[in-house]
Amino acid sequence: MKIEINLAQQTLTLFDDTGRRRKTWPVSTAANGPGEQAGSFCTPRGRHIIRAKIGAGLPAGTVFRARRPTGEIYTPAMGAADPDRDWILSRILWLSGTEVGFNRLGSCDTMRRYIYIHGSPDERFEQAPRSHGCIRMRNADVIELFDRVPVYTEVVIREV
Repeated sequence: MKIEINLAQQTLTLFDDTGRRRKTWPVSTAANGPGEQAGSFCTPRGRHIIRAKIGAGLPAGTVFRARRPTGEIYTPAMGAADPDRDWILSRILWLSGTEVGFNRLGSCDTMRRYIYIHGSPDERFEQAPRSHGCIRMRNADVIELFDRVPVYTEVVIREV
């Protein structure tokens, strides 16, 4: 399996081991565009792997804080009460860069920047750059992806 994220198109495509496209989903990447530096709130480019999968078996809409389920299930009322919160919902696929000096180690380390593929409030989702650096998906989409890919799946993030 391999995942390709296209920043220009705001899509995530899953390929099987033969290179055949299995499915494409809409995503939302960083409002600040591409970039690798810590504190930039940009989506890092290049080659990554899924280092950890968090949330298996939890209900859709599970709210996470610091990668831990809070015990809450997201509702639109929660979103209205905290409109500026960067909601992390349903599942987390935690990314780790594989290119030393570009997206791994030092001030550009994707994993230390806590860059995930994760669920977001469906009623707020837009297939447009709106995130703080992560790759946001609709909840049903991230659950489907989560169930289809193992840890260490390659993830390539490219601009075009």
